[in-house]
Amino acid sequence: MPAVKQKILIVDDDSNIAELISLYLNKECYDTMIAPDGETALEAVDSYRPNLILLDLMLPGIDGYQVCREVRARDSVPIIMLSAKGEIFDKVLGLELGADDYIEKPFDSKELVARVKAVLRRYRPAAQTSPVRDTEDKIVELPDLTINLTNYSVTYMGKPLEMPPKELELLYFLASSPNRVFTREQLLDQLWGYYDYVGDTRTVDVHIKRLREKIGDHEKWRIATIWGIGYKFEVNP
Repeated sequence: MPAVKQKILIVDDDSNIAELISLYLNKECYDTMIAPDGETALEAVDSYRPNLILLDLMLPGIDGYQVCREVRARDSVPIIMLSAKGEIFDKVLGLELGADDYIEKPFDSKELVARVKAVLRRYRPAAQTSPVRDTEDKIVELPDLTINLTNYSVTYMGKPLEMPPKELELLYFLASSPNRVFTREQLLDQLWGYYDYVGDTRTVDVHIKRLREKIGDHEKWRIATIWGIGYKFEVNP
């Protein structure tokens, strides 16, 4: 029985770019669908059920920022933003809205495919994993916080906490090595998947900021900033 192809929704109003991206991804055995505007994209999220969204920011009608905001309100599907805008503000805003990565146009086809693979490699929806817990499950349990990388779930203060894949991976990575300091560059290498990552370390700072907004500091643990170096997940006895 042939493997089920992973589905990628390409949201871009430039048909030439969208079709070129589709061609690149089809060659890598991904199934693709193109949405030329934000409204069509939001409908496709429900009907097509993509495994990943490539989202252009400059769209007619509903722009990419708003699409990202609305998708994140109801779904944790990974999102990679595409934009000709190269300002740090635009990147930060996109990441703060819940994007998992950000690629500037024009981009290299190999880089695009590498980023898609890196995000998909690290994300497995809960519905595709076994509900049975075993010794191979990747789970970190702390007072009032459980991070389960096996089914991509977080429980905080006894309640499920919605969290995009990249935030969850970052939280798990830090918490699974308590009190160990990681530089921003190390975190980029480990979690974003390439040593020549063209983004800047601000990406890590934005994800840490979003995590802190969701879980804050606990009397037994917290995400600590090591000024001039990076971050650590600090656990108190």
